[in-house]
This record gives sequence, C-alpha cells and structure tokens, in this order.
Amino acid sequence: MFFLLSIPSGFGREEGSEETEYDLIVMGGTPGGIACAVRGAREGLKVLLINHSYHLGGFLTSGAGGWEAPYDGIRSPLYGEILSETARYYKATYGENSPQHLASRPSVTSNSHLDRPKVEPRIAEMLFERMVGNERSLTVLKNFYVVAADRKGNTLMSITVQDRHSDRRKTYRATIFVDAMYEGDLMAVAGVPSRIGRESRAEYGEPHAGVIYATERPKPPGQPGFPKDAVEGRMKIRYNSHATGDLLPQSTGEGDGSVMSYNYRLILTKDPNNKVPVQKPENYDAQAAEKVSSGSYMPGLPNVIVDKPNVVPNLPNQKIAWNGGRLVGPQNGYPAGDWATRERISKLYLDTMLSLLWYYQNDPAAPESQREYWKDYGLAADEFVDNNHVPYEIYVREARRLVGRYVFTEHDGVVLEGLSRTKIQRDSIGITDWPIDSVACLPRAFEGGHADGVFFLAEEARPAQIPYRTLLPQGVDNLLVPVALSASHVGWGPIRLEPIWMQTGEVAGLAAALAKKRRTTPAALDPDALLRELVARRFIITFFNDVDFDAPAKWVPAVEFLGTKGFFRSYDAQPQAPLSRATGEVWVETFGRLVGREEFDPNEVAKSLPPVENISVSITGREYAELLKKECSQRGANPGMVDAAMASIGIDPAAILERATACELTFDILGRQ
Repeated sequence: MFFLLSIPSGFGREEGSEETEYDLIVMGGTPGGIACAVRGAREGLKVLLINHSYHLGGFLTSGAGGWEAPYDGIRSPLYGEILSETARYYKATYGENSPQHLASRPSVTSNSHLDRPKVEPRIAEMLFERMVGNERSLTVLKNFYVVAADRKGNTLMSITVQDRHSDRRKTYRATIFVDAMYEGDLMAVAGVPSRIGRESRAEYGEPHAGVIYATERPKPPGQPGFPKDAVEGRMKIRYNSHATGDLLPQSTGEGDGSVMSYNYRLILTKDPNNKVPVQKPENYDAQAAEKVSSGSYMPGLPNVIVDKPNVVPNLPNQKIAWNGGRLVGPQNGYPAGDWATRERISKLYLDTMLSLLWYYQNDPAAPESQREYWKDYGLAADEFVDNNHVPYEIYVREARRLVGRYVFTEHDGVVLEGLSRTKIQRDSIGITDWPIDSVACLPRAFEGGHADGVFFLAEEARPAQIPYRTLLPQGVDNLLVPVALSASHVGWGPIRLEPIWMQTGEVAGLAAALAKKRRTTPAALDPDALLRELVARRFIITFFNDVDFDAPAKWVPAVEFLGTKGFFRSYDAQPQAPLSRATGEVWVETFGRLVGREEFDPNEVAKSLPPVENISVSITGREYAELLKKECSQRGANPGMVDAAMASIGIDPAAILERATACELTFDILGRQ
C-alpha cells in the first residue's frame, strides 16, 4: 500500500548524508523526537531524524519558557540530562546561585507551578543541537516534511519526504519508524487510525468530553491552589492556582472536530539593553485587537476583560513568555491542513498577538491595567534573531491523536474507585503529572461559565501511568507514536507536555533498540522486558511520594516495576515499613501469576491489599521465601531461584522483612526466569 499526504513546499535547507537506509527513522524534531533519536543512536542504531523546519526543539525552542511539569524529579535519563545541562550552562555563564542559575532550577521557596525550572528558547536550542550533534550514528535532515509512505501489510517499508524549499523528494527505508511530530503526519500517511477533535461524552463515558461549559472552582480561604494534597504536602507535585468547578446545563457532551486553541508564546523583556520595540503590524486592526482583549468575539460572553496577564514569569535574563492572545476557532483548520494552510493559520495567530501587544501599548481604548502592565515590554533582541525576534513555531496544543492499542481517557487520570491512586497500567512506561485540562475549542460561551471546551481538573487529577500500548498504532507493527499518542481529547490534557514527551520519546528509542536486538517489532516486544530495562535505567514508570527515584538503592527499580503489577494501592510505597503478613500473601500470589505469565488486572490485585497495614503481624525473610518457593513449585519454576536471590541480596532470614527488601527479592527472582 502507498499512502500520500499532499503538503506543498515552503522554505528551508537540508543537512545530512545521501544514505537511504536506516535502523530507525524519527519524523519530528520535537523534544520527544530528539530524545527518541538520541537514545536510539546511543543504543547503537543508525538513526535519521527529520524535521519540517530548520530549528530543532519544537515548542521548547519557540517560546515555552520552561519545563511545564508539576513534578520536579528526573523522569527519564535524557530529560534529566537536558535539565542538568541547562543549570550547568547558567551556573558557568552567570555564576552559582545567580538569578539566571536559580531560575533554571526548581524553586525551593515556592511550590507553585509557576516556579518550575525555566530556560530561554535560544539556550534550549543550543543544548538540543549539542545533544544531537554528539551522536555520530545520528543524521539530521532539516526542512523536509513527510508526503508518502510505502506499507506492506503490517509493516511500514519506507517514507518519502519533500524539501520545503523545492519540489525535491527523497525516499528512505528503515526497520523501525517513529512519528514524533505534534501534527502526526507520518501516522496519517501510514494509514493508521487517528483522530482530530472531541469525542462525545457517551463514547468513553468521560464526564468532561464533548461540548462543555465549565465554571471556576471557588478557592477556599488560605488555599493558594489545587490540588489540596499538593498544597498541604501530601502529594509531591507543585500546585496550580485554579481549578474547574461544576458544568453549566448547556454542556451537551456532543462530539465534534474541534481541538484546543493555539497561540504563540512571545518572549518579552523590559531590559532596555535587550529589547526591540514592538512595531505596528502592517495589517493592524484595532477593533479586532479590542475584541480579543475583551473576549467580546465570543457570543454570550461580552466585554469580559481579563486583567491578569497570562505569562510564564521569571525566565533567565529578565524575560517573560506571554501565553495570551488566543484566538479560538481558527486552530481547527490546522491539524489536517497542508503546510501552506498551517502557515497561513500560524501567521494569523502571530499577527493577532503582535496587534494585541501594540494595542495594549499604544491605543487609549485599551484597559488601563493592561496599558500599565505592558507599556515597557519589547521583543527580546537575543531570541529568534533570524526570525524578527518572534518564535519559529505556533504552539500546537492538540492536532491529530493516534487511536492506538489503548486509548488514555479521563478515567485513567483520576483516582480509581476502591484505590487511593489512578488506574494501574500493567505496561506503564511513563507518568503524567499535569492536570487533565483543555483550553477553549470554539468561540462561544454562556454567562457564568468559561468558553466552550475549557476545563482544568487540578483538584481531581493525579499522577497517572502511561501504557506502552498508547504508543502502538493499530495495523502497523514497526511504527511508534510517542508524541501524538493514543488518547481521547480529555485524556490528552495531562499528556501534552514536553517533559512527558521527552520520556515517551526516549522510551520509543529504547524500544526500537530492544526490538532490533531481539529481532522483533516494537508491537511484538515483551512489555515486561521493556519495563525491566526502563527501571534499570531509572525511568519513572510508577509515581510515589516517598521514593527517591535517583537513590542508588537496588530496591528502587523493583518498587517501580511492581507498581505496575498491583503491589501498591496508593502513592505511598512505605519502603522501610515492615511487610505485613496480609500484604505479603497477596504479593506472593501475584508473584505466582507473574511467574506463570497469567493475564490479570493489577487494579484488582491492589484493591485486595489491606487498606491499613497491620505491621504487628509481620513476616520474616524466611517465611516470605518459603511462600515464594511454594509458588515456584506450583508454577513449574525452580524454587532454588529464591535461595539464590536471598543470598545475592544478603537478606537475614530471621529478621522482619521490610517492604522494600521484599520487593527487591521478588523482582530479582522474576528476573532469573
């Protein structure tokens, strides 16, 4: 089968060799695509990374301003590497604990999400280029976009890409392909199921699906944000300042083809030595700017002025990232559009933001509060120097989404009934930590509610596990989709952040390497083998409040892995607590199912655990080992593995067993099969 996506040419230039066959081809130079390509190269694969523009890094190098992750920890190696390199750069350039260095690290004095680590776009691009450039087996091809794919049954054989500067095309073959684009163009030309728009409430039973009009949740006195668990220290994530309340009666839950609205994030500064004054746009429309400012372009919500500017504050070197100026509606033509259409829509958004900034600074009709706030800002002169100091790319919040072998929905991101955590995924390869959310989808509203599609479930949502199956398309076995992965519109909200995509992208690169090593496809790869490799390399696949994921303790990978099998009913692993006999018996029974490779629901296992540990009835190392031996014998496995693991770990048979040690023992034995 040969699939064609018609996308006309634009501008750019090519880098790379003339070779046409690779182990791994990654389409999309987003942070997720970079992580995938670099990991694949470091694992010995011959990799081709193709990007549709000259600048790598996607939204992060086009104005994001920082790492939008409520969890401060290192979720995956390459994400940790780029964070460390960012902090190292600012320390070396400006000095330890300089304002720039402090801005690049998580705040230790504030737990607000606004005080997460920051980075200037120009520095992010420099570090990404360095990361890519260090890999000899990684070739980068810039300014090319995918136009066609050759597929034979369940195997993708080759792709054809076109130069955005000319009609020149190239065809490349690979063993494994990865779609790491925001737009999901590769999966489109490969002919796998994907979706644009909102599901109806009935499709997956999601309360916030489809057409909805949400209200704002009242903030209790003295509570700075949501979730309350984060504010009060029971959840190891940063809190957000607001949350969604009830839905208005006009919320029909009907599905449609709408996605979240887009915008640019302009990088602005007041520094007189580093700012470019904003010029009046050629197509400036004062009336349009006033409508965007007031929200009066939305029927039903007239003359509502937002006095508090929406910015990411305190970037290094006295900068901010302006997140406002959203048009609602035009974004819906972008996901399935050709590149000419996408560029036209992008220009509309950029012109609107620049017009709005000019309006705030120069028009007497602008609200006084906005005039006062924006009067001294200009474009940062040292950012986007080859693009008139404006970002290279529009902020694509949502485009195509894969409909894969598992669809992540609202139900996966909220606490599961009967547990004190979100749904346990047996093949989890990463974690979410951002709230379930969406910005506006259509320009309409009703009195008392937000625009159509807006919700921010900062109180209800909790860290969730991302199944490997969400990266696997239906019908093609050698294609992975770690960015536009499989999720409903509502489920997409907590996944759509660069830190998460860097993790899922790196997982895809590692999965590709393991599949090649084992002479199989990513779809046929044993998920437990992948998970064991991930935890050994300290990827976080299960979120815990009380586990230091960077600690060298050997039990940490064990707890992470067994967190995908139902060994914990909450976000607290209690690693140093004594193992109760009741919990130990459930763990041993589950161990037997794993040895026997039985299919089982880890959530039912977790629900069967005692809600409160009775540590007065604990279990010794010897007693736990004897139970494990019995399970091995019943499953036809070698009981001698238990004694060998006990000796290897150095467990005192007579001592009361700690939960962490029991996990380490269980994990060790499973690895000996």
